[in-house]
Amino acid sequence: MRRYQRYLIEHLFWPTVLITASLTGIIWLTQMLRFIDFMLNRGLSLGDFLYLTGLMLPSLLLILIPVSLAIAVIYTYHKLLGDSELTVFSAVGISRLQLAMPAVQVGAACMLICYALSLYLMPISRQHFQDIRTFFRDKYASVLLEEEVFNTPIDGLTVFVRKRDRENNLYGILIHDNRDFTSPVTMMASRGRLQQTQDGPRFYLEEGLRQEMKNGRINWLTFDNYLLDIGFYGQDVARERAPDERTIGQLFASEGIAPDKLPALRAEAHQRLTWPLFCLSLPLLVLATLFGGEFNRRGQWKRIILAASFSAVLVVAFFALRSLMVQHAWVAVPLYLLVLGVTAGSFYQLASDRRWRRPVIAREATA
Repeated sequence: MRRYQRYLIEHLFWPTVLITASLTGIIWLTQMLRFIDFMLNRGLSLGDFLYLTGLMLPSLLLILIPVSLAIAVIYTYHKLLGDSELTVFSAVGISRLQLAMPAVQVGAACMLICYALSLYLMPISRQHFQDIRTFFRDKYASVLLEEEVFNTPIDGLTVFVRKRDRENNLYGILIHDNRDFTSPVTMMASRGRLQQTQDGPRFYLEEGLRQEMKNGRINWLTFDNYLLDIGFYGQDVARERAPDERTIGQLFASEGIAPDKLPALRAEAHQRLTWPLFCLSLPLLVLATLFGGEFNRRGQWKRIILAASFSAVLVVAFFALRSLMVQHAWVAVPLYLLVLGVTAGSFYQLASDRRWRRPVIAREATA
């Protein structure tokens, strides 16, 4: 590797790391706010809190690394241009493609990291994230019951709690169980509490009413104390894996999967395969735009805005096609063409060393 290449790679590496860490930290903190209430008011330990929120990092890094790299390329090459370093490189005969190769090398390294996240770490972390939520439902039976909200832990079951005190005693409780359409059950209690037992979580209700519809008749039962088994929080409940929890092989598998669920799985698989390629597409697109004219020491703010706009349009177009792919499988072809076409076109622009210039209009001399 030549010295100037190492020099440019060093200038690209640290901005990429810092921008990725900054964006990841900001978004991660916003996601953490959803779980702070669980730790402060609902008995969730600090270790479990950090582990649960940490499982979101692979998904965030997968999305942010290509975007952070594009921002780092804009920042680094604009700074080098302002310091006249790119002008010196160009004056000694280094072509624009050669100047772009360090960004391509950093992008290739980032692409490998993104493929590791996309194909392995991200689905495992998402799977553990969902599993740990089920575990918390069993370990902390009240952790997902919010006050003055109709909570739906599973389909067909609704739980409403008017108030909760610091000892996790619940007041104003309404439970509607409609999982069995032939005999729906509604229970109301003035107060109660959730406790964890060896057999799973139990709901202790006090001073309430139980109403059940069965065979067209309504049965009423008033009670002073009632023990309700809330086994719906248990880990034995069958849970179908979401697309982002499956490995790439499971996404392309068809055995045992309902036909109506296949498009969503295929769309997720194609996104996993194409999104890491943006680690090459975005830097090449940015550099093709920045290098598309003569170097100007006074700055290239117009080209910077243009490069950022092109990158934003490319990312939006990618996710728009990804959404359409769920309804139309053939959209996978334009998705690949978009990513590969932008990469090849930007590389050709840099390799041909073409420069975008304003057309010169000849003016006739007037007498």
